[in-house]
Amino acid sequence: MSTSHYDLAVIGGGIIGTAHAYHAAKANQKVALFERNDRPVGATIRNFGMVWPIGQAPNRLERALRSRRHWLDLAEKSKFWAPAAGSLHLAYQQDEMEVLTEFTDLAGAQGYQIEILSPEKTTAYSPGVKTEGLLGAMYSDTEVNVDPRQAITQIHAYLAEQLGVDLYYRHTIKEINYPKLQTAKKSWTADRIIVAGGDDLSTLYPELLAQAPLQRCKLQMMRTAPQPNNWQLGANLAAGLTLQHYAAFAQCKHLPALKARIANELPAYNQYGIHVMVSQTALGELTIGDSHEYDYTPNPFDKQEINQLILDYLHRFAKAPDLHIAEYWHGVYAKMMNGATELILHPEPGVTIVTGLGGAGMTLSFGLAEEVILEEKRLTGA
Repeated sequence: MSTSHYDLAVIGGGIIGTAHAYHAAKANQKVALFERNDRPVGATIRNFGMVWPIGQAPNRLERALRSRRHWLDLAEKSKFWAPAAGSLHLAYQQDEMEVLTEFTDLAGAQGYQIEILSPEKTTAYSPGVKTEGLLGAMYSDTEVNVDPRQAITQIHAYLAEQLGVDLYYRHTIKEINYPKLQTAKKSWTADRIIVAGGDDLSTLYPELLAQAPLQRCKLQMMRTAPQPNNWQLGANLAAGLTLQHYAAFAQCKHLPALKARIANELPAYNQYGIHVMVSQTALGELTIGDSHEYDYTPNPFDKQEINQLILDYLHRFAKAPDLHIAEYWHGVYAKMMNGATELILHPEPGVTIVTGLGGAGMTLSFGLAEEVILEEKRLTGA
C-alpha cells in the first residue's frame, strides 16, 4: 500500500477544514484536504452565507473581523460573489429600540462599526424593509454576504490550482494512528493532522467527543426563486427575535425585558429557537431562516409549522417582489453548549480536533484557523 506524506492533512472539506488548509498552504506547507463526499454538502452550504461580525461577543469580534478580511481577499482571488452589504437590525417595538440604542452606546468602545438610523434613513440601505410601525434600526457595515454553495466550490478550486493543495474527494478517513491516517483502502502520513469533521461525532475519536459539551443543532431554512428585474435586497435584514439570539447583545441591560415580552407573546418561537433573517444569493434568491432544535440524532423530517412561523415573522419586517418559496432544506451543525465558541482538542501528539463553532462557522473559521496554524507552527518550530 503506497503512502504519500504531507506537512498537514486536514480531514473535512467544510468551511472549518478549508480555512485550516488555506492558512497552512499560504505558509508554504504541503497540504492534503480530505472530504468524504464529492464536494462539501453539510452545514457549510446550508447556511445564509452571512459573515456576521455584528453577532459576535466583544471577545470574538477581532477574530470575526480578521475572518472578514480573509473572505474579501479570497473572493477577489477565487472570483466568487461577496458584497460587503452590511446589516440592518430593525426595531418595531420600544424594547427592541432600547436594546439597539444601548448596544450602540456600549459598542463604540468595543470596535463595532454601527449607527442608529431613523426610519427614513433605514430604507436607504434596503428596499426590503417594511416601514409600517418601524421605529428605527441599527446599521452595521461589517457584514459580508456570500453564496455558500458557490463560494466553497471556488475556494477549493483556488486551493488546488493556486496553492497546491491536494484535494481528496470521496475519501473517508476511518482511522488515525499518528502519523498515519487511512481510508478503507489507502493510507497517508502527515507531520500534523487536523480533524474538522463538523457534526460527525462518531467516526474519529468518538469517545473523546462524547465527553465534550457538544450537541447537534438542526436548522430549517428556505429560499425564494431569483427576484425579478434584478431586484437587490441591499443590507442583510434581521429584527427583534435576533437580539435574543446573538452573544453580542447579551451585555445589554434592556435585553431581559425584551426576552420576557417575546416569551409571553411568541412562545412557539422560543420553543423552536426561531429567529428570522434574510440574505441574498449571487443569483438574486432570498435565503430565509432559521430555527434551532438540539438533539444528538436530529429528526430527519422537517416541521411545516416551523417554516410557517418563520414566514409569518418575516412578513412583519421584510418585503420583496416575489416571496414564493422555491426550496426548503435543513442543516445540522455541532455547537458547544457551555458558552464556548469552539472546541479544540489534542487527542494524541500531532493531531488536533477543531469543531463546535455552531452557527458562527462562516464568521469565525478563517480567523480561528489562522490562530491554530500559527500556534502549531510556534510549537513545532516548523
